[in-house]
Amino acid sequence: MTPGTMAPGTTAPGNTTPHHPREKVLRYAFLVAESTLDPAQISDLYSRAVTAHIFESLYNYDYLARPYKIKPNTAMAMPEVTDNFRTWTIRLRPGLYFADDPAFKGKRRELTAEDYVYSLKRFFDPAVKSPMYSSFRQEGIKGLQAMRDEALKSKKPFNYDRPVEGVKALDRYTLQFNLEAPRPRFLYNLAGGDTYGAVAREVVEHYGASIGEHPVGTGPFQLEKWRRSSFLRLVRNPGFRDVRYDAEPNADDAEGQALLARLKGRRLPMVDAVEISIIEELQPRWLSFLNREFDLIYTLPEEYADIALPHGKLAPNLAKRGMHLHRVLASDRHLYYFNMEDPVVGGYTPEKVALRRAIGLATDVETEINLVRRHQAIRAQSIVSPMTWGYDEQYRSENGETDLARAKSLLDTYGYVDKDRDGWRDMPDGSPLVLELASTPDSKTKPYDELWKRNMDRLGIRLKIQMARWPENLKAARAGQLQIWQLGFNNSTPDAQLSLELVYGPASGGQNLGRFKLERFDEIYRQMLVLPDGPERLALLREAQRLLTAYMPQKYRVHRMVIDISQSWLIGYRRPFFNQMFWQYVDIDTEQQPRF
Repeated sequence: MTPGTMAPGTTAPGNTTPHHPREKVLRYAFLVAESTLDPAQISDLYSRAVTAHIFESLYNYDYLARPYKIKPNTAMAMPEVTDNFRTWTIRLRPGLYFADDPAFKGKRRELTAEDYVYSLKRFFDPAVKSPMYSSFRQEGIKGLQAMRDEALKSKKPFNYDRPVEGVKALDRYTLQFNLEAPRPRFLYNLAGGDTYGAVAREVVEHYGASIGEHPVGTGPFQLEKWRRSSFLRLVRNPGFRDVRYDAEPNADDAEGQALLARLKGRRLPMVDAVEISIIEELQPRWLSFLNREFDLIYTLPEEYADIALPHGKLAPNLAKRGMHLHRVLASDRHLYYFNMEDPVVGGYTPEKVALRRAIGLATDVETEINLVRRHQAIRAQSIVSPMTWGYDEQYRSENGETDLARAKSLLDTYGYVDKDRDGWRDMPDGSPLVLELASTPDSKTKPYDELWKRNMDRLGIRLKIQMARWPENLKAARAGQLQIWQLGFNNSTPDAQLSLELVYGPASGGQNLGRFKLERFDEIYRQMLVLPDGPERLALLREAQRLLTAYMPQKYRVHRMVIDISQSWLIGYRRPFFNQMFWQYVDIDTEQQPRF
């Protein structure tokens, strides 16, 4: 759907007649602007929240199951897995269709196995420049890397028509993946419509370079209006198949069981439209929610935690208005990374390692949790996130410590002292030691920047803070142009392997923004890929954690307690853990919802 246009047959917002019930519109805000709506070019959380509802994966996470359960989506059943997890064969549901679009020239376009073949090949096309390329490369899909290498060497367009053994359509509805080595957890790659959702080749070729503005999928919603970095409106896909609300909450999950009892059998999606505003400043976002302009505040600003949750409970004034609190420990990690190719903080020699470890030890995480995050986080000990395989809440490491005296001692030992007596430490060769922190010019980031400055002042290190908008920082990070950047990562699978990719050497310039490259770590990463979950794989994960603590390419600060608050008229909301999908599972009581 072209941004700025209205889909045929839809009703303008607010239009109500005796024969047309009031439109059910889910309204909430993003804190950060979207980047693109092309699944192959996405890496940010906010864009993925949109594409997850437009494009469809073969499998999905059950909406109510905890911690997770994967179920067929466009696939008819769970995959047939043979040859020791090397061959995965999947049968698609027939009769599923893409949303109407001019690219189809007036014809209904059915989803076929070839669409998943084409969509996967796009990650390997050098012209697409997919940040997810490294994630799929490490799965060892036969023949795809050779096709990419050939395109790079010949400097000719990627040959999408060339058959490849690794991913092929056995017939119109049967898809098969053939892998070079065992991949016991390959299923996780098939359960993310936000990235590996089916894209139609005709649409990509029709829109060319502007494909990121024209998302066309088989999912429950389609794009109707888009003002870049400001507003998105998506409407129910009128051609979406008949899908009914069903889920499998745990037997002891009272909330989940109640939602299932209330909504089971309802046709999805239950809302007619979703409207997303981009509000980067925290106060306007919070006040808009209080003013009933939004149905949900997705991730409460930490500054308002004491107001909204005094003593850990929903404030009486909010509870009186019928609002609902949703508070969970997120499967995430908030960190800062060092550019390992930077001449100041990068490198693997003892003095460079000492500098990074000293900065890590000087990072006052307790103050961050108590004052900046208002107690809405726990201290991170390593790269492994809660609710992912291998997480142990009893695990402890230097990464979780704050010790200013030890930090200063490390710097003194390795020659980072004040040689010119100007009050600031210098490099071992006598040149000025200056750190450069990338940041964003908004009220949310300011207290973190102030804490960074305080921490480095106490350590005796000069700090420069360089401001740019988040998408610009991301672009610079991928190009290796940032020295230090702090950001958060949400897990999109329940396995630790995805976290480790952020420091896997061959993923440099993609998911590995800091370009950390350590032969032993990369060897561990590859060994873990092929092993089933068990003691041997866990021992390798623990070694990987120790290596990351020793070399400190990233400092893992916290795992957040994320807080969402929903209005009384929003029915069925529950924050998903490993994907961003919830729009189709919620309903709106329009009798309670204010009219705007």
